[in-house]
Amino acid sequence: MEGRAAAETLEAIEASLARLSAFAARGAANAPSTRVDPLRDEADACLDGMAEVASMESKLAALKVHFAARYARVAAAMADPAASPQERTAQEMAVTAEVACALTVSERSAAALLAESATLTTGLPLTLSALQAGTMSWQHARVMIEETSGLDPAGTAALEAHFLDPEAPSAARGCPAGELVPGRFRAKARKWRELHHPVSIETRHRRGAEDRRLEFVPDRDGMAWISAYLPADVAVAAWSRVTEAARALQGPNEPRTLTQLRADVAADWLVAGVAEGTPSPKAQVLVTVPVLSLLGAGTEPATLDGYGPVPPSIARRLVGDGAGSFLRVLTDPRSGAPLEIGRTSYRVPKAMRQWLRLRDGRCPFPGCNNHSLDNEADHLLAWSGGGGTGITNLGQPCRRHHRLRHTTAWRPVDATRDQPPGWISPAGRSYPSEQQDWEPPHWPQHLGHADESRELEPPDWLDEFAGAVGTGETGQPLPVDPFPEWELFIAA
Repeated sequence: MEGRAAAETLEAIEASLARLSAFAARGAANAPSTRVDPLRDEADACLDGMAEVASMESKLAALKVHFAARYARVAAAMADPAASPQERTAQEMAVTAEVACALTVSERSAAALLAESATLTTGLPLTLSALQAGTMSWQHARVMIEETSGLDPAGTAALEAHFLDPEAPSAARGCPAGELVPGRFRAKARKWRELHHPVSIETRHRRGAEDRRLEFVPDRDGMAWISAYLPADVAVAAWSRVTEAARALQGPNEPRTLTQLRADVAADWLVAGVAEGTPSPKAQVLVTVPVLSLLGAGTEPATLDGYGPVPPSIARRLVGDGAGSFLRVLTDPRSGAPLEIGRTSYRVPKAMRQWLRLRDGRCPFPGCNNHSLDNEADHLLAWSGGGGTGITNLGQPCRRHHRLRHTTAWRPVDATRDQPPGWISPAGRSYPSEQQDWEPPHWPQHLGHADESRELEPPDWLDEFAGAVGTGETGQPLPVDPFPEWELFIAA
């Protein structure tokens, strides 16, 4: 951020202060209200004020980045040329110590701020602009810094543009990055990074699998942590199985929470080998696999529900081993999206519930990270009110937000075939849904038409395949299926 940008950010902060003053006056209990409902006016003023404060915090963070990066440059210019690497390290330590003392933070925190400021000011212009404009928080900016780490300049620019440039090719769908809670933005950014990383996910997975381990960490109050670093398919299946077992133990006479039950079930299985009185169900995890990757003709990652992209070798192994814990889903060979099934009865059939899991990925309430395994199908417009049982009238909120919907004025709206419902708050404010970023597959040269007159396209035989899957009539069979045990979602 140069001096002009810093001055513009200061002007924006002054404007924010003026708006905050107006909100404070409007929300004061002793201030006269011009609206019919003064309490509603005060509540709206408080919400608007909090949102304005959050925006101003982002702008202040941008200024902090500006001063940190500028100080580092000025300090480097004032220092004598380093005669050795050790002397250069000492100079950097001195700069870090100065910043730490000025901010009353640890030197580790100061070093992180200096490094993040350098990255933002030299390599992430769209992120810095969003921070200056107050449309992205400092937490979001740190996610962008971390998820672009290790990428080359072209990869960094592509990831940043995907989420922050609405004019970019295949820009992210759904609400803007700054309107996602930071944890959900991290998940989406990490998924995009995995799909577009210049190093094969197979190579990175093999390296990671060699580091698998179990860790024990003592904690306070007679407690300790046990954690396992495992291949994603093993970890997701284990989590799913423990959750199913914990759910089965819940009941009116069970005082333990779901979190406590998970811990107790896992401890029983680990210590006793079997859990006395504890059910041991199979895990049920959706694995979405591009057909070309399954055949070994492509390198597109598969997707594990509740985790994200995994190497296609994992998917091939799950299919080859006939792993019954995984529900395998074929993707549309044209768009990369899963296929849909339709019904007309009130009861939501199993296949439609699985489609909801694919469409939403998790509870669609803004910021909720409760994965689809724990969620419940719910009619947006009640059946008694004329709502049908179709994908566009269904959501899958978690139990907490299902209860919120039916006991308060919060309501889900505007679901589509590919888009989860957004939400309207009791205050009448709209909050858009997070969407899945399905991408068309990349076609290997030997499978598509690659001549000089046109771009690489899917081969002709997939036209019939995609048509049969996407537009067929009820019960219409697919072309000869090399994997007949797959659970295919055929549109009705």
